[in-house]
Amino acid sequence: MTVSYQYEVASSTSGGFTRLLFMWRGSLYKLIYRELLLFLLAFGILSALYRNLFTVDQKRLFEKVVVYCDTFINLIPLSFVLGFYVAYVAARWWNQYLAIPWPDKLMHSIALYVNGTDDHARMTRRTLMRYLNLTLILVLRSISSAVKRRFPKLDHLVEAVCPAPRRVLPAGFMTPTELTLYQSVPSLEFNTYWIPCTWFILLLRETRRSNRIADPQGLKIIMEEFNEYRSQCGMLWSYDWVSIPLVYTQPCLLNVHLLSRLGAQVVTIATYSFFLAALVGRQYVDEDRKSFQMEIDIYLPVFTILQFFFYMGLLKVAEQLINPFGDDDEDFELNWLIDRHTKVSYLGVDTLMTRCPPLVKDMYYNDVDLTLPYTEAAVAYKRKTYRGSVHNMV
Repeated sequence: MTVSYQYEVASSTSGGFTRLLFMWRGSLYKLIYRELLLFLLAFGILSALYRNLFTVDQKRLFEKVVVYCDTFINLIPLSFVLGFYVAYVAARWWNQYLAIPWPDKLMHSIALYVNGTDDHARMTRRTLMRYLNLTLILVLRSISSAVKRRFPKLDHLVEAVCPAPRRVLPAGFMTPTELTLYQSVPSLEFNTYWIPCTWFILLLRETRRSNRIADPQGLKIIMEEFNEYRSQCGMLWSYDWVSIPLVYTQPCLLNVHLLSRLGAQVVTIATYSFFLAALVGRQYVDEDRKSFQMEIDIYLPVFTILQFFFYMGLLKVAEQLINPFGDDDEDFELNWLIDRHTKVSYLGVDTLMTRCPPLVKDMYYNDVDLTLPYTEAAVAYKRKTYRGSVHNMV
């Protein structure tokens, strides 16, 4: 479920973004606090061993290892790798949201071009929309754990179990006959989420033959919108099927296009190896060759903790965004989307078609120079019309 903070930053004020630092849900702290506590615990244990248990020879050896790790830790191109990878994952996350199909355009086209107010016309329009929503549900239950929990079996598309009070209710997304037809199609070698699309085409053809779609241009428009909807369902499936490459084997690391294909293994190894080296290299030791030491590092490695926030935070952001169809705070609210699409579809093609307000003259019907009202709270937002930068030039 995505975390909205738009109201908190609606206007630029002092401390605008600072208020966001105190949010817990979806925050950086919630993502990395376990790893940070584990890192600090290991850091403290290693520091205590060095000061209290190691012999003199062991201390000298440990100090050499500390200097070695601290000297070569910056050879790991962590910021370089993480920056490109997180940017690519964030772009992919947004593109996956854009790939989710919305039935609104098809709903308006079907409501306009499929004529009739009798029961057969109503059933036709509602069934067409139900097939569209059923296609989306079949895709989502194949790629989303949240939707799969709601519809663990195909039978739950016919009827669902209401938790409180516990009773079986008709789900209404599929009829028993449709379920039988759906299951009769061989599906061992491929996913069959597209079958309701064929039902949509068949019903649309019969509707055209019965002259309930009188305008051939209307049929063309409905098919164009349907093809776009079907393509977006296929794109959703493809995002789940084709992931970012797990490993990266290209020898050239200077090509930006290739860097966008860095695998999850590469950035994970880079991040954890960096902090494994920092666990040793950032220790405070009695060694003159280790520069930039302060006594506070004995108890709390301040700048190492800041690096942990930045680098581990970026890695965790990528982990959360790489699959937005799960249960993380920033994942898409797909079950709500199913409910919304279903309710809006039935309202748009059936219920609201008989509730059109009467045609009347608007209150400015005979006015030439309109004076539009503002509330007292909105008067400050009223501005004079911009007429161009040289309008008042003499």
